[in-house]
Amino acid sequence: MATIPEFTTRPELAGTFGMVASTHWLASAAGMAVLEKGGNAFDAAAAAGFVLQVVEPHLNGPGGEVPVIGYDARRGETFVVCGQGTAPAGATLGAYRELGLDLVPGSGLLAACVPGAFGGWLLLLREYGTLQLRDVLSYAIGYAESGFALIPSISWSIASVTDLFREHWTSSARVYLPGGGVPAPGSRFANPALAETYKKVLVAAEAAGEDREAQLEAARRAWYSGFVAEAIGKFAATEVMDVTGERHRGFLTAQDLSTWHARLEAPVTYDYQGLTVCKTGPWGQGPVFLQQLALLSGYDLSAMEPGGAEYIHTVTECAKLAFADREAWYGDPDFTDVPLGELLSAAYNDERRKLVGDTASTELLPGRPGGREPELPGFATRPFGIKGPDGTLHRSGGRGSGDPGVDPATGEPLNRSIHAQARRGDTCHVDVADRWGNVVTATPSGGWLSSSPVIPELGFCLGTRAQMFALDPGLPATIAPGKRPRTTLSPTLALRDGEPYVAFGTPGGDQQDQWTLGFFLNHVHFGMNLQQAIDFPAFHSRHMPSSFYPREAYPAELDAEERVGEEVIGELDDRGHEVNVQAPWSLGRVSAVARRGGMLYGAANPRGMQGYAVGR
Repeated sequence: MATIPEFTTRPELAGTFGMVASTHWLASAAGMAVLEKGGNAFDAAAAAGFVLQVVEPHLNGPGGEVPVIGYDARRGETFVVCGQGTAPAGATLGAYRELGLDLVPGSGLLAACVPGAFGGWLLLLREYGTLQLRDVLSYAIGYAESGFALIPSISWSIASVTDLFREHWTSSARVYLPGGGVPAPGSRFANPALAETYKKVLVAAEAAGEDREAQLEAARRAWYSGFVAEAIGKFAATEVMDVTGERHRGFLTAQDLSTWHARLEAPVTYDYQGLTVCKTGPWGQGPVFLQQLALLSGYDLSAMEPGGAEYIHTVTECAKLAFADREAWYGDPDFTDVPLGELLSAAYNDERRKLVGDTASTELLPGRPGGREPELPGFATRPFGIKGPDGTLHRSGGRGSGDPGVDPATGEPLNRSIHAQARRGDTCHVDVADRWGNVVTATPSGGWLSSSPVIPELGFCLGTRAQMFALDPGLPATIAPGKRPRTTLSPTLALRDGEPYVAFGTPGGDQQDQWTLGFFLNHVHFGMNLQQAIDFPAFHSRHMPSSFYPREAYPAELDAEERVGEEVIGELDDRGHEVNVQAPWSLGRVSAVARRGGMLYGAANPRGMQGYAVGR
């Protein structure tokens, strides 16, 4: 059984001026530089976000999206920025059905939504920032133009799609195979085309004059109605090889970009252990974090052993129930009535909690909020695996091994490329707290180098977030023009007495709201500081359908770091969990900042060897 660590891989940072934590040290450094320049937390988060687009192209890019949750001390306001783009006007259910598809492909152009990240960051700057666009964007331009040291996972990601790039996505080969080969880890890598895109946007912004808001609006127009939108529309109309093994045109047009705007929303909240936990709306999976808390509120978790079998079993079984509701009820609330009030109510969760037994559930069991009957998409009800001669279903994973089609370190499925399995893109995260009381947390993702070919004029590729839509008619997550996909991106901000207390998040797809839940419970129930809570052995269920193509599920499977201990693994096995023992430091990449007692705190994850917190 794991014990609360006295020694941590890094210290929990403490200071009074500012804290920045992210999944890459260069992004954290850029954010801190902005704070030192006099910018606030929102300026710093945007600067870090733009740097992440350059230095983690396998994890996010300008063609992707970003949800942001923040607290503005001037207004005493908690807010959500929805930087999630919508499905194109041509992305109808019938259009996909005419192509003979029952799932939206996980690569290529058919899964492209409007790129929302740029608009999301600009909206954050316009409403809450203080600096000029040049002060924020210059760090990303510098790294794209002059280069940065490649982390090993970028080289691995490029290597995994080398044949695809050379044979089909030649525009990507020109960027990511300089000299014809895979760039080595640690080598200096630049993306001049992307630097030029940022610089052209900046020129358009500054041509609008010195007024800050006018510059930001001019930059937004250059992106969504100007040269960027034109290049995207032109490229999306070409035929591109995708995971189906066929070439397809996309549905995204310049018109789709011109009619889209990032938006401000109120967070969805739930009160737990004296904290008000804030998440995005159900166009993301964020409320599943709150549903897990609502279920767990009926247990005395503090009396359980942290990392013990009873604790892991209880948290896992509650996660299964919450994620089952995600599959049945979540979707864009502009298009569907998501019964969040009922899903988070005490009466509903009292009944749902009765389904948690002493052994692992193998069923996907959505509830009946308000008496409504749940419907699940076809991929959520089909069995996965191959039937043997005896008729037994053999999943591709197995006790002690894990599924070779899923990367346990990221929580995202490996990309079934045309020629071989390859790493799918993952996600990034950044948290910032400043000396004025502002706090912000954001989870950028999408537009991965392995998801779609590079647009030559722009130096980046489109995202594939539409793969999270269902192609079954009449469901909350069914694809429709102008609709937001039910994304996995899920930053978290918790308030105490109406003011920010802790902000955190992680990459990891469907695992985001499991890994961050573990961090949160470690801190709230067991008194671990931020770094202890991050370093503590992690686990997650793979019971629920994946949000990523080909939408697989592995009922009763549980991934756990080896550090949980043989005794705990044995007890979980006895309870019916199919435990896949993972490397000791492999699951999750949580980072966090906090405010308490007049001090600021920061921590980042040692897993992955790239996340860092900085502050003073």
